[in-house]
Amino acid sequence: MNFTFSEEQVMLRDSARDFLAARYPIEKVAEIADGDGFDPADWPAVAELGWTGISVPEDAGGAGMGFLEEMVVIEELGRALYPGPFFSTVVLALPALQRSPELLERVLTGEAPATLAWAGPGGEFTSDRVSVGAGFGDEDDSGHLFGMTLFVPDLAQASLVVVPAMVDGGMALWAVEADAEKSDRAPLPTVDTTRRLGSFSLEGAEARLLAGPDEAGMLLESIRDRALAALAAEAVGVASRALELSVEHASTREQFGKPIGAFQMVSAELADAYVEVEQARSLAYWAAWAVAHGSPDAPVAAAGAKAYAAEAAVRTCERAIQVHGGIGFTWEHPLHRYYKRALWIAAYLGWPADQRERVAASLLD
Repeated sequence: MNFTFSEEQVMLRDSARDFLAARYPIEKVAEIADGDGFDPADWPAVAELGWTGISVPEDAGGAGMGFLEEMVVIEELGRALYPGPFFSTVVLALPALQRSPELLERVLTGEAPATLAWAGPGGEFTSDRVSVGAGFGDEDDSGHLFGMTLFVPDLAQASLVVVPAMVDGGMALWAVEADAEKSDRAPLPTVDTTRRLGSFSLEGAEARLLAGPDEAGMLLESIRDRALAALAAEAVGVASRALELSVEHASTREQFGKPIGAFQMVSAELADAYVEVEQARSLAYWAAWAVAHGSPDAPVAAAGAKAYAAEAAVRTCERAIQVHGGIGFTWEHPLHRYYKRALWIAAYLGWPADQRERVAASLLD
C-alpha cells in the first residue's frame, strides 16, 4: 500500500494550504475564536473551491474524487486551525444528506452548512435521545421529532441538522432545518472556541426522513468511521504545525550563545514528537484507505488511528509549549489554540481509551 501523494493530491494540498494561509492566518483565527465565531457568509468560498463535494460523484454535482482526497484537505484544515464548519458539514452530515438531491445541492453550493446531532447528555453517541411523534407512516417521509442532543459541532453556523431518532422498528436518520419551528439551539461551553458546540432541543419540529431503520444503523457506523479517520488526519495537521513552530523557535532562540535546539533535552523532545507525528500520519492514511475502500478493517483502523493521532497531537502541543518556555504559556501566542483543538479532537466521539477499547474488543471477539 503506497501512501505517496499523487500529483493531483499534491496540487490539492498546496492549493488548500495557500487558500487557508491567505484567508485564515492565525491572527484571523484568533479573532474569530475570541469574538462571535465563524461568519456563515464566509462558507460559500469553501464551496466555490469544490471542497464540499470532493467525494461526491460527478453526476451528483461533486468533484468525483474520494475520501483520501478529503483527508488531504482535512489535514491542512487542522494545520491552519480552520474555524469553519467543514468537519460537521462534509464529514458528519454529508453522507446522510446525499440521500436527498435537494438537500445535497444546498450543501454543495455552500447555501447550507450542516451538522450531525448525535450525542446524549452524558456525551454518549446513541440514538435513543430523540423520538418521532405519532403520525409517521410508510407513505409519508416527514415526521415530528421530540428530544434533545448535546455537543453538536458548529450548530450555530448550521442550516441543516441530521438527527438520529427512534421510530417503530428502530432508529432512522432525519433532516431538520436548524431554525425550524419548535426547535431550539443554544451554545455550550467548550475548550476550543474555533469549533464550538451547541445543544439542539426538539419539541415537535418537522423533519424529513433520510434513512429508515433498515439502513440508518449501517450509515451511522460508516459516518463514525469517516469521522474518526478525519479527526486523526486533523490531529496530524495540528501536531505538524505545533512541531514546526517549535523547530523554528528552537533554531532561533539562543541561550549561552547557542540555539536552544542544540541542547539534548530540547532536541530529544522534538525528535520524539517528529516520530509520533509521522506514525500518526501513517495510521491516519491507512484508516482513510480502509474507509475509502470499504475494508472490513475500517472500524479498527479508524479507531486506532484516532486514538494514536489524538494523543500524539496533545503530547506534541505540550512539548511545543515547554520548548517555547514562558512565551508558550501566553494568550498572545497561538500554541494554546492548537493545544485546545488537540484536546477537542481527543474528546469527540470518544477519548483514546474508548477507541482502544473498540480495537481490543475487535481483536478479542
